[in-house]
Amino acid sequence: MIDKATVRRIIDTADIVEVVGDYVHLTKRGSNYMGLCPFHNEKTPSFSVNRQRNICKCFSCGKGGSPVNFIMEKEGVNYHDALVHLAKKYGIKIEEREQTDEERLQQSQRESMLVVNEWAMQRMEHNLTETDEGRNVGLQYLYQRGITAEAIKKFRLGYAIDKGQDLYDQAVKEGYDVQTLKDVGLCGESQQGRYYDRFRGRVIFPALNPAGKVIAFGGRGIKGEAAKYINSPESLIYRKSNELYGIYQAKNSIVRQDKCFLVEGYMDVIGMWQAGMENVVASSGTSLTDGQIALIHRFTENVTLIYDGDSAGIKASLRGIDLLLSHNLNIKVLLLPEGEDPDSFSQKHTPEEFRQYVEQNETDFIIFKTNVLLKGSGNDPDKRSQAVRSIVKSLASISDMIKRSVYIQECSRLLNIPENVLIMQVKQARGEVVEEMRKKREYERIEADNTQVSVEDEIVEAIKTKPDTTTPQVQEDKFAHILRPLERNVIKYCVRYGMLDYGDEVDTDGNMRDIKVYDVVRNEMEADDMLELRTPIYQRIFDRILDMVPEYQQRRNEYMDSINDDLQEVFNQGLDKIASRQLTMDEIIREEEALKAEIMEMRHQKEVQFDKLYIGRLLSNDPDDELRHEVIEMINEKYTLSKYHTKNTKVEDESERLMDLVPRALDEWKDGVLLVKLKEAQSQLKDAVASSNHEQTMAIMEYMQRITEWRREFAKQIGERIILPKR
Repeated sequence: MIDKATVRRIIDTADIVEVVGDYVHLTKRGSNYMGLCPFHNEKTPSFSVNRQRNICKCFSCGKGGSPVNFIMEKEGVNYHDALVHLAKKYGIKIEEREQTDEERLQQSQRESMLVVNEWAMQRMEHNLTETDEGRNVGLQYLYQRGITAEAIKKFRLGYAIDKGQDLYDQAVKEGYDVQTLKDVGLCGESQQGRYYDRFRGRVIFPALNPAGKVIAFGGRGIKGEAAKYINSPESLIYRKSNELYGIYQAKNSIVRQDKCFLVEGYMDVIGMWQAGMENVVASSGTSLTDGQIALIHRFTENVTLIYDGDSAGIKASLRGIDLLLSHNLNIKVLLLPEGEDPDSFSQKHTPEEFRQYVEQNETDFIIFKTNVLLKGSGNDPDKRSQAVRSIVKSLASISDMIKRSVYIQECSRLLNIPENVLIMQVKQARGEVVEEMRKKREYERIEADNTQVSVEDEIVEAIKTKPDTTTPQVQEDKFAHILRPLERNVIKYCVRYGMLDYGDEVDTDGNMRDIKVYDVVRNEMEADDMLELRTPIYQRIFDRILDMVPEYQQRRNEYMDSINDDLQEVFNQGLDKIASRQLTMDEIIREEEALKAEIMEMRHQKEVQFDKLYIGRLLSNDPDDELRHEVIEMINEKYTLSKYHTKNTKVEDESERLMDLVPRALDEWKDGVLLVKLKEAQSQLKDAVASSNHEQTMAIMEYMQRITEWRREFAKQIGERIILPKR
């Protein structure tokens, strides 16, 4: 476990220009550097690198981020491995915190398993090409299946000698632990206590994780064995539900083409790779899982599922659709001609023919499912009704509101069902889907009552007479489009400028103290019960910022101490220049005072720069994937003014307008909260009128009137801060 101090040192040391420069040729353009994006093909550079903020960004495909995030995206590794990569680059010794006995044992076991698997893969590669049995049996089988020598080398294919203890005997001879051989599934133990090779006499398909570590093996029987395939058991290093065969070989191509083909088996992956479709992975015959989909999502949002065109293939293509859609991926399905699988189809067609078939036949998943289910239901009303319910559930699984709306329109046309009917059914199903997702993925629980959001004290009791059956999750989703951008705007200023001085305030003892931008936001939230971050990711970001406060001053002092020598050197050089000139004593005194003032200003600018970048630099390297990506988006500047616009006019920096921008963002947020309360009250009013509850109706109408008056006041405040350009 990398200790906190070492993580900070890695983050502070890693220079984004140097890190990206290992992969991209960069050219300085103004204050930034530009190059061709390493994540997709392009002819015009759109990949921008900002050394001051220590981040990068492609304004075409959107990928980039901090040095840690860049390495994670480019190398397809996790947060820990990205830190290790950067530590090696900068010669930083990884200091690990003291582990518990259990952690130490697990790490030792994990490392031993990876070492044993790497040795076994190399051993079985050797068997395939350097032994008579391997060449005559294993290699001959692969050639008969149409696998080329290039593919054999690319996918590290091998062969296990068909002797009871060949691998076991060699492993023991070279000093490998027997228990580790059993744990990774390379060897088994009979009831009589004899060890044997589990994969003997089989062609071997090693499974590599995105970092290229061997985590498992698949063995293909070639002599009529009862079990055609046997696979490694799950272990500390292998969780089948989190892995995809071929991901290591495919990841760079997936990123470049921004698309992933998903097939079922080893041979399908290799066959398509040989046909030039390198961005292909396999689920290895298992139903898709959250872990596998999340792994794909690290590299692209576009997935095409390829299945056989028979009835079994069609049924398989429908499994897991809702899970895929819930991850907000763009899903398409491609059915091959009946009797064909990706391997056989790729061998019968040229790469160009395969690509043309994909372009002409891949279909949007929702449209495909609608057509298949309608065709299967015929004129049977019950079957048609079941089909519609299945489609409605799939629509409800789509988290993106705009995409969901577009699909509802299209399905309304295909099903010949009024759009408003589908909207109502999807809305109802959405609550169930969100609840299922929340339980399954252990999302943050949203504390809420079974009633609507509480209103003014004098009407709470009246409103409680009409229970609200809307679930908290649906309620939040309903108003997310109103509050999310307003909350984001407030948190954005905290991320960019949270530690900048905002002004002074008088504390309870009558003393003046400096307040920061984050203080202003926190004080407003504490003073106004209405201001509550309802978007979980923004609450997490703000909590992280508050967690940074205790050590902020210490890190700031350490930074300033580190630049004192540089400032002193500048001061000494200035004194030398003054001494070299023929000046009077008064002139020398004036020059020295001017030099001191210049050094003080340089020091002040360094302090301001540290404050401005402190939060962004830390959070853009946070281990929380969602938080890190959100922060990177907040601190990235897409556009910079050209020299033409800044040549003769001083452009006011955003950080210089915080006295206007922060209060305005807070007021707009407050206004948004009032708007949500107004909409909630309108919904309650409708119920009160329907139930003929006159007392409740009047109370809600009075409350709605007060909200409207409050919104008018905020409109005046917001309007006063609008800055119009001179004409």
